[in-house]
Amino acid sequence: MKMPPTFEDRRRAALLGVFIGDALSMPVHWYYDPADIIRDFGRITTYQPPRPVHPTSIMDKSATGHGGRGDVGGDVIGRIILHGKKPFWGGPQGVHYHQGLPSGANTLNARCARLVLESVAANAGRYVAADFLERYVAFMTTPGSHDDTYAESFHRDFFANWARGLPPERCRGEPDSETPQVGGLVMPVTVLVALAHRGPGPALLAAREHLRLTHDSPALERALEVFAHTLAAALHGADLRTACDAAGSRLGIDLAATARRAGSDLAVVHRAFGPACYIEDSLPVVLHFARAYAGDFEGAVLANTNVGGENCHRGSCVGALAGAAAGLARIPARFIEGLAARTAIESEIDAVLAVTQAEEPGAA
Repeated sequence: MKMPPTFEDRRRAALLGVFIGDALSMPVHWYYDPADIIRDFGRITTYQPPRPVHPTSIMDKSATGHGGRGDVGGDVIGRIILHGKKPFWGGPQGVHYHQGLPSGANTLNARCARLVLESVAANAGRYVAADFLERYVAFMTTPGSHDDTYAESFHRDFFANWARGLPPERCRGEPDSETPQVGGLVMPVTVLVALAHRGPGPALLAAREHLRLTHDSPALERALEVFAHTLAAALHGADLRTACDAAGSRLGIDLAATARRAGSDLAVVHRAFGPACYIEDSLPVVLHFARAYAGDFEGAVLANTNVGGENCHRGSCVGALAGAAAGLARIPARFIEGLAARTAIESEIDAVLAVTQAEEPGAA
């Protein structure tokens, strides 16, 4: 009889899922019409590079001096972060958000999640906010540290404040209607897995501390708590469908009934909930895919990719839950081997597990 995955195996798979879910969706990130995915790629089943032109890009409308929309007169983009990328922000309409990235590459938020792994490993399995902030500022302000072209509003607001001379611990942007977005969960989800050896409570406290470095959002904090309970259950071998149903109930949603009424993943995402970035839409979508494809890592991450919308950052969350539930052996080898930064990612995961696996995991 095949043995179930160990706690450490589930942690490794969950961390790989963060990067796999993001990289699969990267070429069709923010494709809001699934027909555009079919036209440009067919059905995505493996890593692809982005097309030069994005059908619904608003890069030309995104502010370069602060978060949100605006003109390209600011110089946070180009001078402070994303060095050399500003011409794409003020360039022709339709520039892809991740133009130039190769197949299997991660978008900026997932790339920053690797800084979490580096920091936890360097601090003997502890989360130290000051250490992360030092790494984050150095990474984002060093030319050539990454190749992505787009930075979400929270990055732009953070570095607009940093350029004004504020200390990093005070650089998060002011809250607005755009703040509670699923992109804000990518790094905290990585904190949850990296700190899972300390138990669900301490892991959530650390993830919440991290979230507050970049986001002032009670809605995101509530979403993080719901996600954290679901992830902890999966990491400790609980049935993922049951855990997702419990999470849905906390949100006032019957996931099973919604899926039955909708009849398809496309209908669940585009009619029942919504494909956009906002957490009230995207967290139920994450839970839907984790529940519908429980135990089927490949099915979960590919379904998330091919419905479009905010699939990259959703994909990191779906990948973490699906990986935790399935374990490493059920992640297709091509998804691991095809990661553009595979060697570095696996080394960083190894380092985190090496300093934490000797500790007894807390109960879910």
